[in-house]
Amino acid sequence: MGALLAYGDSNTWGLKPGLRPYQRYPKEIRWTGILQKKAQHVRVLEEGLCGRTTVYEDRTRAGRKGINTLPEILAQQDTVDSAILMLGTNDCKEAYGATSNDIGSGIEQCLEALESRVSRDRILLISPIALGKDVWKPEKDPEFSPQSVETSKALKATYEEIARRRGVHFLAASDYVVADEADDEHLNETGHRIFANVVYQKLKEMEVL
Repeated sequence: MGALLAYGDSNTWGLKPGLRPYQRYPKEIRWTGILQKKAQHVRVLEEGLCGRTTVYEDRTRAGRKGINTLPEILAQQDTVDSAILMLGTNDCKEAYGATSNDIGSGIEQCLEALESRVSRDRILLISPIALGKDVWKPEKDPEFSPQSVETSKALKATYEEIARRRGVHFLAASDYVVADEADDEHLNETGHRIFANVVYQKLKEMEVL
């Protein structure tokens, strides 16, 4: 049985919007878990981590730099023959000062790591949902800023061009789902369900499933 790697951040991990301390949706509600139930002949590897970036080091949490851990995961999982890559939201944090093109450069490094093990026609690059307009407020996530919101919106066009140029498949999460207003950052239960169905249909089009 082949394995499908789902490599992402807290929206792949399944963080419940707006709760402190952080809580995780159960497997049957997470989009990766729903996808696994729909695609039982493929093993879905859930590799989501809260705070994960493409190439930036988190000042307070170790191990969030995606390009560092991705090769290790690929080496450990020798049956990976297809992959979903959805990162970039955390790269929008004010501390990194990154533009959408900067983040695109980071996602390309992650793609290069994937392409060393997975055929390009079996890689799905997903631009993440846009941050909500109030995400930067103190009661939500002040690591972001108003500019972060605009940067997150620009990732769709940036990633779509990268996917076209590199010959991988592309999907824009923001075309189908939005962040819950509780924190303007994460998918709610309905969002996970809708997103799982969209990803499933896209993978079928790719003939991965």
